[in-house]
Amino acid sequence: MDKRVKAYLSRAKQWKEEMKMLREIIIDCDVEEDFKWMHPCYTNKGKNIVLIHGFKEYCALLFHKGALLKDSQGVLIQQTKNTQVARQLRFASVTEIEKQKHIIKDYINEAIKNEQEGKEVALKKNSDYEKPDELLAAFKEDSDFEKAFNSLTPGRQRGYLLHFTSAKQSKTRVSRIEKAKHKIFDGKGYNER
Repeated sequence: MDKRVKAYLSRAKQWKEEMKMLREIIIDCDVEEDFKWMHPCYTNKGKNIVLIHGFKEYCALLFHKGALLKDSQGVLIQQTKNTQVARQLRFASVTEIEKQKHIIKDYINEAIKNEQEGKEVALKKNSDYEKPDELLAAFKEDSDFEKAFNSLTPGRQRGYLLHFTSAKQSKTRVSRIEKAKHKIFDGKGYNER
């Protein structure tokens, strides 16, 4: 056992037994154990396959390219509507894990096979994301602002678009755009300081 994984599991306040059981199932597959993003992570030939993590109401396996899995059992969960690639298998008890042991292994093996075959998820382009009317109006008012926005990296643009469009009211979208302007002019992303 990777010593960082051992420490992580020994310190776990929730889902300790569930995560230990998930680890036992995973290591029975063709994976190497690692510790990434502060969680037990399992790779095959250096490629990320699955990660164990716990939340308040469940523990989960996060398949890094879960969108490629066939999900014949209909058990994979897309965490948010904006999550493009990753998918979760969620568990609330050791009994649930035990019942799905074969499914878990099948999904892990399929994920390994997909990685070995070099399969990739076709990601949405920034042009596929909605630009709210309020942002388009701000661009019309200030062409320098539009240039600054378009100069951002695709990931930073996407972050702002998701932030702006998640507001339900127009006045909130306008407010978010105004608050973000200085960061956009500085070339910074939504979550950057």
